[in-house]
Amino acid sequence: MKSMFKPALVAAALALSACGGGLGAGESGWSSYSPAPVRRLQVADGTLSVAPPRPWNRRRSSYFEDIRQTEDWTLNGPYLDGISFVGGLRNGQYLIRQRRTDNQQVPKFRSEMTPPEIAAMLESLFRVRGGAVEFRTLGLQPRPFLGYNGFQFDYEHLDSDELWRKGRVVGATINGRLYLILIDAARTHYFGDTLPDFEAIVASARLRR
Repeated sequence: MKSMFKPALVAAALALSACGGGLGAGESGWSSYSPAPVRRLQVADGTLSVAPPRPWNRRRSSYFEDIRQTEDWTLNGPYLDGISFVGGLRNGQYLIRQRRTDNQQVPKFRSEMTPPEIAAMLESLFRVRGGAVEFRTLGLQPRPFLGYNGFQFDYEHLDSDELWRKGRVVGATINGRLYLILIDAARTHYFGDTLPDFEAIVASARLRR
């Protein structure tokens, strides 16, 4: 699966690396991934914690690329599956870094956004930066998250690599900040295989007080 908050070409390179030598260290002895063991872990900016039901792999942050409030995990490689976390994205911030001169822009988060507007922002993310050539909303409904009134957004998309992917987002705006957990995986096999992990992670999510 493509990393949720990175350009498609970066994700493809990561996927090729994973297929060639797993998610551990390669010939250089360094990997962009570190273990996410079965215990409670702080994710994103540290205001959110989760407990995975089995070991995953978390992508190490990049000083020049990452937004501090986001974090990506994968089980089988970023081309096939992934879970992304957004922890405490503030009003006026973007999910990704982008230049003002870019022809297409992913909208910034606004604290007064409704769930349909947040879903539209995420769709824009997949179309503008993820390479989606077709995007379908499968459902948008209320769902409690972190003890607050939140939402569940289900979707699927066809990317330029001709692979259909499916995803689910569970999130909420809390005290003006956006918190969400997102799964995105190849529609055949990988989404169904990792969805129980996603649901367990969502159920385990805790907000630091």
